Amino acid sequence: MAKTDKKQPRPKAETPKGFRDYFGAEVTERKAMLDRIAEVYHLYGFEALESSGVETVEALGKFLPDVDRPNEGVFAWQEDDSGWVALRYDLTAPLARVYAQFRNYLPTPYRRYAMGPVWRNEKPGPGRFRQFYQCDADTVGAPTVAADAEICSMLSDALEAVGIDRGDYVVKVNNRKVLNGVMEAAGVLDPADPDLRAEERGIVLRAIDKLDRLGDDGVRALLGAGREDASGDFTKGAGLGDEQAAIVMGFLAARGATGADTVANLRGLIGGSKTGADGVAELEQIADLMAAQGYGPDRVEIDPAVVRGLGYYTGPVFEAELTFEITDEKGRPRQFGSVAGGGRYDDLVKR
Repeated sequence: MAKTDKKQPRPKAETPKGFRDYFGAEVTERKAMLDRIAEVYHLYGFEALESSGVETVEALGKFLPDVDRPNEGVFAWQEDDSGWVALRYDLTAPLARVYAQFRNYLPTPYRRYAMGPVWRNEKPGPGRFRQFYQCDADTVGAPTVAADAEICSMLSDALEAVGIDRGDYVVKVNNRKVLNGVMEAAGVLDPADPDLRAEERGIVLRAIDKLDRLGDDGVRALLGAGREDASGDFTKGAGLGDEQAAIVMGFLAARGATGADTVANLRGLIGGSKTGADGVAELEQIADLMAAQGYGPDRVEIDPAVVRGLGYYTGPVFEAELTFEITDEKGRPRQFGSVAGGGRYDDLVKR
């Protein structure tokens, strides 16, 4: 009797981890939301840009530590000519490439918006997908903080345009220059040697970013020797002394009842740092511009706890946070949290 070939198993019909499919109303509702956001961007004079979904790894600013596998964080592959390319992980790096490539044909300042999917090769989790949409708006070639203030007011208008009521969100603004000034005052940043103590500064910034979750005591522990969480895991701290940690904690407590109060408090914390003084002056200008346009602290406020994780920011940074409560899958109340963010990155195109 002839031997029959083993039946090949059928491929399993399933969506890869970290991705999802969208149907019917989800698709049309998302399109309607993006259209409303685009209307706001157009009202502010921004024009659309649609760039390639694939960029060279060099243009994305990523480096491959192991040539035999894609770089951590991006979906990358090697072309026949040995060059590495990757799916874009955001819409900002492609803008830098587009402007550097076509700057002779683009206006100055160049005000563009872009909407589309981006991909990140990261561990998926609740609310964290490997493919998601971004709605970017950037101004290239605008040296004053009036452009930063405009982005904040435009973000506020966009949130309201998609149905988020005033009072259910707030756009929080800070300045990386002020953070650097506080680092100088705390003795963990030397302007003459900015690479010195970079590891400690990174720990300090990550600690500040966890203020809402860990509270003052948790942040203070991370500024010092470190912190052990409820599971017993230990996170190494920045190793700051008590006086150094007090300067950073004073910075986090600087938010006042008004933008003017916060600016005054920050001015007293930066010591003799010129960088810090420049940052405080820029925040003061933004606060004045916001107030003049009718964007009060119920819509836009100065918040020293806003850090933003990306290293290319050089000036004002901001985050939009939804302030109303939602419930998780177990019915427990929780805050929705941040839904947008950005900042000034003067050196990105030059890089």
